[in-house]
Amino acid sequence: MASGTRRADAANAEVTPYVGRRIATAPVTAAPVVSVTAPTPILVDVVDSSDRPAPGVTAAGKRRAVKHAGGRGPLVKGVPSAPVLLGIATLAVSIGGAISSAGPQLADNVPAQLSAASALSGASGTGSVNTLERSATVSRDSRRQSLDQATDPELVEAAEAQAKQRNAALAQFAEQAQVQADKIALNQWVMPLSPVVLTARYGEYGLWASYHTGLDFNGNTGDPIMSVANGVVTFVGYDGSYGNKTVVTLEDGTEIWYAHQTTQAVSVGDVVQAGEVIGTVGATGNVTGSHLHLEVRPGGGDPVDPYQAMLVHGAVF
Repeated sequence: MASGTRRADAANAEVTPYVGRRIATAPVTAAPVVSVTAPTPILVDVVDSSDRPAPGVTAAGKRRAVKHAGGRGPLVKGVPSAPVLLGIATLAVSIGGAISSAGPQLADNVPAQLSAASALSGASGTGSVNTLERSATVSRDSRRQSLDQATDPELVEAAEAQAKQRNAALAQFAEQAQVQADKIALNQWVMPLSPVVLTARYGEYGLWASYHTGLDFNGNTGDPIMSVANGVVTFVGYDGSYGNKTVVTLEDGTEIWYAHQTTQAVSVGDVVQAGEVIGTVGATGNVTGSHLHLEVRPGGGDPVDPYQAMLVHGAVF
């Protein structure tokens, strides 16, 4: 009975429609961006009314691939994309314009020396010229004109006049130089004794009251003393510590003193030349031995270093 009752209850029970397994449905998303070169199919949810589930039951929709309305057919797929076509067109225009700018005359006249313009090679329409193959062009007319000008009688006369003036100026300069050279040679100083042995120099201190005022040349008593320069004898005599002294005054007023002589061979007023004997070496005056004491006094004033004065006037020690 129990079993029968359960069957009856089951038969009388309210029949609930079978739902089955729930199928997950993908959410509806926005269509992706479609490019010009490769359009992408768009997935759209399409729901069939015949498959709509009963109330209260959620049914999954079916997605169908829908082709884009602007898609290209088989013929269009073989054509390159728009950017590629645009680049090819630009390249073609550049090639055509560059070739046309070269000009037919350049290509016809010197085809071996010019390169055609090309947008691919980067060559310009100016062309390249080999200057080594050209020879220098000389105008004979210009040379003849210069020759005519060079042989113009007036120009030749002017050149000859300038040459004469130049030669005259050079001759005058040479004459003046010779006069000066003769004067220098005439007034060149020489050594008073030979050989030359200096025993005391200008400015030294020691045996003298203050300092030595000249040069001392070593010599034996009786050795000849020669005048160092051309001049006139202005003093001959004895002068205290200088002993026997001779003074020769030069043309410029410089006085040359020769002291400590044993003998004197000239008199006042005598004109002497450089190298002429005027006396002999001695030991008169304040001395410790025979020698020649020589002083140089410009203008008859204070003494200067005879060594430097003699070097300036060409004397060689």
